[in-house]
Amino acid sequence: MSTTAVLTSGGIDSTACVAFYTENVSEVHGIYVDYGQPPGHHEEAAAKAIADFYRIPLRVVRCAGLRDDIPGLTRGRNLLLLTAAFMAFPDTSGIIALGIHAGTAYADCGADFVVRSQGLFDLYTQGTILIGAPFLEWTKADIWAFCKLKDVPVHLTYSCELGLPQPCGRCRSCKDLEILRASQNN
Repeated sequence: MSTTAVLTSGGIDSTACVAFYTENVSEVHGIYVDYGQPPGHHEEAAAKAIADFYRIPLRVVRCAGLRDDIPGLTRGRNLLLLTAAFMAFPDTSGIIALGIHAGTAYADCGADFVVRSQGLFDLYTQGTILIGAPFLEWTKADIWAFCKLKDVPVHLTYSCELGLPQPCGRCRSCKDLEILRASQNN
C-alpha cells in the first residue's frame, strides 16, 4: 500500500488535490504547514475541516521564525512546503502531492519546479518518494470545474492571502475566487 500525503493549505487547489487522491489512492494523509503566514489560523481551520470531511488524518507542521509579509508572492513557499512535508512524511515510499496548476506567474508552480524538486527528493530516497502534481497542466477554471463535478466542499475552503473575511476583493486569490463564482453563475 502506497502512502500519499497531500499538502493541504485549506484552499480550493489543495482541497481538489485531496479529492483527487482520496478517489484514486487508498491511504491519504494531509499535511498543513504553518510558516507564519497572515491567514494561517483561517487556513489551518479550513484544512482541519477538509480533513474531517474526507476522513483523512492531518498533520500540522509548524516552522518557527518564518514570516510572510507580502501577500501573493512568497519566495520559496512551495519549496518550503515540499521540504516540510518530506521531513514529516509518514513512510519510506509514496507520494507527496500539491495542488499547483498552470496559469500562474509563480516560478514554483510549473513542471521545471517539480522536476528540480524531485531531483532533491531522489538525492535522499533514490526515487522512493515522488512528487505528485495532478493539476500541473490545468488552469484554475479546470480545477473549479473538477470541484463542481466531484462535489468538492469548496464552502469549507479558505483562500484570502490577507487573512480577511473572503472574498476580500483585494488579494489575487479572492479576485480569482470572485471571477470563478461569477462564471459559475453564468
